[in-house]
Amino acid sequence: MTVMTGGEALARQLVAEGVTDVFGVPGVQLDAAIDGIAGLGGEPRYIVTRHEQAAAYMADGYARATGRIGVCMVVPGPGVLNTLAALSTAYACSSPVLLIAGQIPSPAQGRNLGLLHEIPDQAGMLASLTKRTLTARSPEQIPGLVREAVRELRTGRPRPVALQVPPDVLAATADMSPRPSSPPDDHAPLAPDPDTVRAAAELLRAARRPAVYAGWGVQAADATAELRALAELLTAPVVTSLTGPGAIPGDHPLAFAQLAGRTILRDADLVLAVGSRFLDGRGRPEADIPLILLNADAADLGPPRTPSVAVHADARLGLAALTRELAGAAPEGWPEHELAAARRRYEHELSWCAPQLEWLAALREAIPPDGVLVSELTQVGYVSALAYPVLAPRTYLTPGYQGTLGYGFATALGAKVGRPDRAVVSITGDGGFGWTMQELATARQHGIGLVTVVFDNGGFGNVKLIQAEQYGGRHVGVDLTNPDFPALAAAFGVTGRRADTPDGLRAAVADALAAGEPALIHVPIGPMPSPWHLIHEWWPVQPAR
Repeated sequence: MTVMTGGEALARQLVAEGVTDVFGVPGVQLDAAIDGIAGLGGEPRYIVTRHEQAAAYMADGYARATGRIGVCMVVPGPGVLNTLAALSTAYACSSPVLLIAGQIPSPAQGRNLGLLHEIPDQAGMLASLTKRTLTARSPEQIPGLVREAVRELRTGRPRPVALQVPPDVLAATADMSPRPSSPPDDHAPLAPDPDTVRAAAELLRAARRPAVYAGWGVQAADATAELRALAELLTAPVVTSLTGPGAIPGDHPLAFAQLAGRTILRDADLVLAVGSRFLDGRGRPEADIPLILLNADAADLGPPRTPSVAVHADARLGLAALTRELAGAAPEGWPEHELAAARRRYEHELSWCAPQLEWLAALREAIPPDGVLVSELTQVGYVSALAYPVLAPRTYLTPGYQGTLGYGFATALGAKVGRPDRAVVSITGDGGFGWTMQELATARQHGIGLVTVVFDNGGFGNVKLIQAEQYGGRHVGVDLTNPDFPALAAAFGVTGRRADTPDGLRAAVADALAAGEPALIHVPIGPMPSPWHLIHEWWPVQPAR
C-alpha cells in the first residue's frame, strides 16, 4: 500500500490493465490525472490533440485497428460534449473505447450552481452512448472502477464505457495500490449453447446453397480464421456487410462484397449471419430467407428478424463449435458457374462507378496487403465498401451506420498510433477533412506517419448529387471555399503534394508510405456518378445505364 492521489491511482491502474496510449486535451478538472501520468515517466504515453472530438476518434481508430482498448481523457461539459459524435461512431461500430471524463467537484454535482464546465446530468447523457457509465466517489474506488470498465469493454459486444472522475477525487490521497489486471476468466467470451449449435448445424447440413453473411463482429471477435474454416467446409460464399470487409480475404474464391452478395442472397436457401445486425438502411432484414443468427448481442437476435435458429455467443466460439459439429460433412456446395455468374453481374453493375474504381485500384496497388485504409464519406470512399479488396482483418474502417462525416482523418491517426508497423491511409473529401484538419498539428507533433488523401470537388459532393437527383437540380449549402491543401500541410510542417491522375496518386501514396512521415496528398476531382443505388438496393433513384 502506498499513499497516492486518485490521479496517480488512475494512471497506475491503466498501466496495470495494459494501456499504453491515452489521447486527450488537458484541463483544470484533470490536472491531478495528467500529473499522475507525468509521474510515471511516459507510460502510458499521453497524445495531446487539438480538439476533444479528435481525441475520441483517435481512441476509436486505435481500438478497431488493434483490438485493444482505446482510451481518451477530456474535461467535463464542453469537453465531453465534443466527444459525442465519436462516441456514437464507436457505439455503432462495436469499438472498445474507454472515455475518462472529468466532472465538476463532487459536492456541487446536481445543484446547478453554474460551475466551470457544468452541464445537467452528464452521466445520464453519456449513458445513452456507452455500454456502462461509472463514477468514482473516492480515490480508493478508482483502481476497482478502472478494472470494472476494462471487464465491460472485454465482455460481450464491445462498446464504449465511460468513467467519470471528479477533480476532488483525483486530487485526494489515500493508502492504496493498483489492482492486478482483470484475469481472463473475468471477461471470458460467451460460449454457445450446445443444443442451439446442433440445431443450427442440422440446418446447415441440409442446405443445398448455404451462404454466410459476415459483419464487423467477426473481426471484433478475432474470428476470421474460424469463419474461413467453416465457409470452406461448407463451400459457402461469404457476403460481407458494408462494414465487414476483411472478415475473409477479399481475393478468396468464396469472398463476395455487399453488391455481389445480392445475387448470392437471392439464390441461397439458408443464410448464417455472423456478427451483424443483418438489417438494411431502412431497418429491414437484408433478405427474406431462412436464417441462422450468431451474435454476442442478444438484441440483434430478435425482431425485426425471424431466425430459424438464434445462437447467442461470441462469434469465434460459435463458429468453431459449428465447424466441430459439422466435421465430416460433405455438402454439395454451390455450382462454380453460379458463383462466376454472380461475379460477372457484380462487375457489370460496378462499372457504373468507373471513375471511383480507377482511384481505388491505384490505392490498392500502393497500399501493402496488411495496410489499413480508413474510408470517409466521399464519393471514392462510398464505393470502397463495394470494390476495394480488403485482404487482412482490421484493415478497413468505416463509420458504420452512423455515417459520421468528418470522422476519418482523426480516426486514421489513432489507427496509425496503434499500428505504427503498418501502412495507414486515410481517404477523405474536402468537406469531411474540414472537421479535423487542425489535427495535422497532432500528426506533426507526435510523428504519426499517416498518409492522408483529400479528394477535393469543392463542396459537399454527395449532398449536391442527391439534391440534383431528387429536387430538380436545385442545390443550396453545398459549395465550399477551400485552402491550398498542400500549402496548408506545409504550414503544419507536413509534406503536401498534389496528384491529378490515378497513376499520380499511386506513386504519391507509395512514396509517402516509404518516407514514413505524415503526408497529405491533394487530389482535385470533378463530378462522379452516384453509387447510392448500388450501395442500397432500395434507394429511390435508380438511374438508367
